[in-house]
Amino acid sequence: MIIVLKPGVSDEDLNNFKAYIEKFGVKVDRSQGENQTVLGLVGDTTVINDDAIKANRLVEKVMRVQEPYKRANRMFHPLDTILDFDINGRKSKIGGGSFAVIAGPCSVESREQLISVANDVKKAGAMFLRGGAFKPRTSPYSFQGMGCQGLDILVEAKKQCGLPIVTELMEFNQLELFEDVDMIQVGARNMQNFNLLKELGRCRKPVLLKRGMASTMTELLMAAEYIMAGGNDKIVLCERGIRGFDTFSRNILDLAIIPALKKKTHLPVIIDPSHATGYSWMVSSMSKAALAAGADGLMIEVHNDPEHALCDGEQSLTPDAFASLIEVLRKYAAIEGKVI
Repeated sequence: MIIVLKPGVSDEDLNNFKAYIEKFGVKVDRSQGENQTVLGLVGDTTVINDDAIKANRLVEKVMRVQEPYKRANRMFHPLDTILDFDINGRKSKIGGGSFAVIAGPCSVESREQLISVANDVKKAGAMFLRGGAFKPRTSPYSFQGMGCQGLDILVEAKKQCGLPIVTELMEFNQLELFEDVDMIQVGARNMQNFNLLKELGRCRKPVLLKRGMASTMTELLMAAEYIMAGGNDKIVLCERGIRGFDTFSRNILDLAIIPALKKKTHLPVIIDPSHATGYSWMVSSMSKAALAAGADGLMIEVHNDPEHALCDGEQSLTPDAFASLIEVLRKYAAIEGKVI
């Protein structure tokens, strides 16, 4: 249930009204817009009489939410969510008119590799550094990442280049190792790992949630709802392609989900064109398309030696190719009224 209050409600009246609503056994989430206050009621709202609420002098209107996701619903939170980061005075954000670019190798392979790529992507204009320390792979014989050593290298790169770091968490018992990670990535394979999502709801650290390879939009938003139900609303949704019947590309990039998500949720939406296509020569076109479709940013794989990469070299841009792409995207972003 959504309750929109009239403009000018005092804090005292608001607190008294919330206390009255909470007596029905529901949780009340407050969202403050520019001109109105919106209260989102989560729980069994069938016991609440709509007409009685409408009759209250503070209330402008009451609406029932049909979708199963509540906190992620734009009706609960009309204004876009913006995630702010500050690393030693260097500010970055996702949402709010900023077109955020997250870049780096698929996996951390060595200190020299990551430091080199980190400096290159920062120079080109990336706002965040990505790199996998723990890698879920289809084959048990493929490179699985450097683990804790890879995390240490990521933190060192962060100290050197000043970029916030994004890396994937595979299981919740690793969470204590991610203290210095700025945004935790939940991979496509873990999108419905509900125990992991619950733990991330309690940790209050920003989460980049990737869409499952065969998941619907509602399933993606319900995964976000798991995290938000635990109290963590710092979530970025990531479309990384879904599985199709054709094999011309690694996955099928669902660009249509961008405006759909923008209509349904207040959470930022970014696109991973590297995993979506599987080919570096497709990344530029899909990046421009994502920006035009209204995405809040991109996650792009960049490797200093793609031919010898231990993971996903075929879809990785070289640092020079990445720098060229950013130059083009800045022009597109200006047209769209966004900033890189």
